[in-house]
Amino acid sequence: MEYIGNVFRPPSEAYSLIIQVTVGCAHNTCTFCSMYKDDRFFIRKQEEILGDLREMALPYPGIRRIFLADGDALVVPTNRLLEILHMAYDLYPKLERVTSYATAQDILRKSDEELQSLKEAGLDMVYVGLESGSDEVLREISKDMTQDDYVAAILKAKKAGIKTSVTMILGLGQLEKREDHIQGCIQAINRSQPDYVAFLSLHLSPGAPLYDEVKAGRFYEINDDEKMAEMREFIEQVDSPGTVFRSNHASNPVSIAGTLNRDRETMLAQIDQAVAYSAYRPNYWRNL
Repeated sequence: MEYIGNVFRPPSEAYSLIIQVTVGCAHNTCTFCSMYKDDRFFIRKQEEILGDLREMALPYPGIRRIFLADGDALVVPTNRLLEILHMAYDLYPKLERVTSYATAQDILRKSDEELQSLKEAGLDMVYVGLESGSDEVLREISKDMTQDDYVAAILKAKKAGIKTSVTMILGLGQLEKREDHIQGCIQAINRSQPDYVAFLSLHLSPGAPLYDEVKAGRFYEINDDEKMAEMREFIEQVDSPGTVFRSNHASNPVSIAGTLNRDRETMLAQIDQAVAYSAYRPNYWRNL
């Protein structure tokens, strides 16, 4: 099996079999992202996808997790996704879950019946990038959605029984829009109550339009203390009982983990201690 172009996966899918369903991202206009800028988006041929599943089942029949790549596999027509899911569970008897990235638009385009059928066929969870809860920031980064779109999508997926894992990005509001950014994130999570929520830090690479804005001095990248202040404000004020929180992405200054709202005080204490002693991951660990 050979992958085409750049392939990425969430940290929690480190031990999953990655099956490339699409190449690139159907949206691919977010100004902070360079992941798929070199890849022309297309949906792979069904026989190629199913062939990859068959090929990997021979040496690895004990696979327990499969991640459907690339950027938003849920854009694939539902009948094709159902065939992929059915074959995956037939070929891998120990398979526990199948997951994928999805945009809010991907979810909203599916009917309730389609999402329910995907859940019944074994699509366990989707990873959705909220990035920011501020409509103004979302517009500036060309996310092409609003907070209301995001909330509607998460609630629709949850209604079908599909778990949701949501990511937000520290620093997208710079200092000028910092409060709108974080307060919007708090509001969005309060409204949607996802199963998992995570922060990653803004990390720009060549190819991302925002990278050029930083180099030109038109966009301010916040420092580690400012990132931790944003994370602290979020954890202190968010109200989403039972949601699992993570900041274990490699880009973050500190790895914080817990369950909202139960572990709020513990996580706040960990943040305060890290800030007090500047106990941050070295930049070379974060590829900065």
